[in-house]
Amino acid sequence: MDLQNRISILVELGEFMLSEDVSWKNAKTRAFQHNAWFIPDFIDLSISQIAERFLHRDLLEKWASEYQIPDREKNPKKIGIVMAGNIPLVGFHDFLCCFINGHSPLIKLSSRDSWLFPVILEFLNKKNPAAADQILVSSMLKGMDAYIATGSNNSARYFDCYFGKYPSLIRRNRTSIALLEGNESAEELEKLADDVFLYFGLGCRNVTQIHVPENYDFIPLLRAFGKYLWMADHHKYKNNYDYRLSLAILNKLPYMTNDCLLMLENDSPFSPIAVLHYTYYKDIKNIIPIENNENLQCVVGRQWLPFGKSQRPELSDYADGTDTMKFLRSL
Repeated sequence: MDLQNRISILVELGEFMLSEDVSWKNAKTRAFQHNAWFIPDFIDLSISQIAERFLHRDLLEKWASEYQIPDREKNPKKIGIVMAGNIPLVGFHDFLCCFINGHSPLIKLSSRDSWLFPVILEFLNKKNPAAADQILVSSMLKGMDAYIATGSNNSARYFDCYFGKYPSLIRRNRTSIALLEGNESAEELEKLADDVFLYFGLGCRNVTQIHVPENYDFIPLLRAFGKYLWMADHHKYKNNYDYRLSLAILNKLPYMTNDCLLMLENDSPFSPIAVLHYTYYKDIKNIIPIENNENLQCVVGRQWLPFGKSQRPELSDYADGTDTMKFLRSL
């Protein structure tokens, strides 16, 4: 397929993903049945994010032109992709980067997210049989020209061992933080709640720590977080909340809660499910390091990424801050 054919089929895919197609609806149902973290609302949110912010013709054409992608790739590569499974279709962007470049991705799906992508692949194959040879799903990724793998710090060590001798893009644990000035409006705090709670906080773009000024009033923040009190009725989330609350009580740690989120003072940007860390600052200019911090995916705040935008990335918002398109163009 030439570039325009690839873009056209991606645009059609976006329309399909927003449709009421029976096979697609069944796949979403099975995804939830297989993984209780993938509730229907979050599956639909992830799908709409992909369809509306990635799969529009003008966006794809502008993106392709920025990297001077040729009409036909003269030397297509085989790219092995190890997808994560923390949120629905989290690995779609890696597939998209490979596909629009004209490379052939071989995809290893996460066992936690193995129902949605096969239906996408089936749709692409129906629209253009050439996709059947260009895009494959496999449990083994051998003999590839390059690799893209996403996982934890622990799994990254294995990826380094397996894929290190090949051109590779290996991603590790990352998280996001927010910088509050102390005079945020109720609307801004509600948007921050989205950054914290969407997908149960399982994504690297979720805010897991906030920096607040000394003597900060947490009451308006906890009130805004009440938007997600319904999470206390989700059994897996509630189990995590109860466990972390028990640990805080047993260890006599000071804590705050609104009965669905535990807030603990902690300098670590990484926090467990159902926990939000906070730390105080005297001067917001002295919060370091922020730039080029290998632990951070996003920094949310008035001078940074706007509140409510962390889980709404654009095509050019690359995981780990590493330009996937540039990596693929360099092969």
